[in-house]
Amino acid sequence: MTQDDSLSDLSAVEMRRRIGTGELSPVDLLSACHRRIDAVNPALNAVVAEDREAALAAAREAEQAVVRGDDLGPLHGLPLGIKDLNETAGLRTTFGSPLFADHVPPKDGPFVATLRAAGGIIAAKTNTPEFGAGANTTNAVYGTTGNPFLPARTCGGSSGGSAVAMATGMLPLATGSDLGGSLRTPAAYCGIVGMRPTPGLVPTARKEMAWSPLWTEGPMARSVGDLALFLQAIVGDDPRDPLSGFAEGRDFEGLRPADLKGMKVAISEDLGFAPVSQEVRALFRQRAEALAGLVHCEAADPALAGADRCFEVLRAVGFLGDKKGMVEKSPDKVGPNVSANVALGLTFSAADVGEALAVQTRLYKRFLDFMADYDALICPVASVQPFDKTQLFPQEIDGKPLQTYISWVAITYGLTLIGHPVLVLPCGQDADGLPFGLQVVGRRGKDAELLRLGLALEEACAGRAELCRPLPDLGALTGSSGD
Repeated sequence: MTQDDSLSDLSAVEMRRRIGTGELSPVDLLSACHRRIDAVNPALNAVVAEDREAALAAAREAEQAVVRGDDLGPLHGLPLGIKDLNETAGLRTTFGSPLFADHVPPKDGPFVATLRAAGGIIAAKTNTPEFGAGANTTNAVYGTTGNPFLPARTCGGSSGGSAVAMATGMLPLATGSDLGGSLRTPAAYCGIVGMRPTPGLVPTARKEMAWSPLWTEGPMARSVGDLALFLQAIVGDDPRDPLSGFAEGRDFEGLRPADLKGMKVAISEDLGFAPVSQEVRALFRQRAEALAGLVHCEAADPALAGADRCFEVLRAVGFLGDKKGMVEKSPDKVGPNVSANVALGLTFSAADVGEALAVQTRLYKRFLDFMADYDALICPVASVQPFDKTQLFPQEIDGKPLQTYISWVAITYGLTLIGHPVLVLPCGQDADGLPFGLQVVGRRGKDAELLRLGLALEEACAGRAELCRPLPDLGALTGSSGD
């Protein structure tokens, strides 16, 4: 990597500061990102669509805005990666589906429009499984994305392309979305920061079921400070999302690390119900011991019994409402994950759905009571460490067969059901050099407080090799085909 290419490794906060003062040209920054993409993306397949001429034109205009002294948005001049589930004007948007392999939207989707309005440069689309279904990042249009630490391993999903692009410095910020862990798992597997916000914090106008809190857009970044910057641009009110409107972007300006003294944190290896490998348990215990030296920790499991059945029903019904017509019209062009979820949804009765909704409500209320005693809950992000990328999901953990193909992400989907914000923090590596991540769960609607805790933990871990954010070997990736 050349000196100019190192621009892409700056924090987004520092990039934005330098752009605002005129020290850094948005054109030079975008060009550095382009060089990094050219160098490492062939080994990883994270960035899947670009319009470099359009992006450079936007960067030139951003540069002129600084010269003119215009008011600048929080993301002004920053190159952004957009998960390929969000429509981008003039830039190929496939949703990972052969049905949309040649789809070029005439206008931006609502989330992308917000990012442009905040000054962001739409630099690239990032890979995702078909319609985001499956905790992996592979599809029939673009193929499979590899892990930046070991390209033969999975990067998780469905926001894997975004996670990989940021871990390697291809882009400083990128979008993700989360239903059962689609943002959190790849953040952990790639050693970056991600956040599933309180539903509605980030307006999610493209939801087919607007009143459901299960699915949400979310930010991904390389540090908690960068994540807070991202949130300044995307938090707000949109009447198309009836859950939105309880916070403003300025709530995330000038955040300072929380004082860890006097805080009480619950520590749980498996949330009391999720299958978790012995390897992950051992890694988590090591981190928990270190955290105990920073903040008061207590071993405690929330009451999440019934989460498996509840999520299975509500997830399948969501696919049924969103994708049933597509599966019926083009069954040969829709992948097995989507088709299977639609078929599963058709097996459930109205009584099943009603019971699942009632169970979710009970889980939510129990978790409110649980969190009344704690400032946060900390647990692992994934039940297993990254596995072979050709394997879509683990069929067993420590020799014990899993009940469904999504059972391995129970430790994330259990937290989806209770509607509280979850921050993912990278926390060192395993014996194979792969990242390990923590879920830090805050109180509902207190997302800024959760980020303040994240800033404090990130700062405390920064100087410790066994706890800090790991970095991939870019030299090993350069010139590799990723096979």
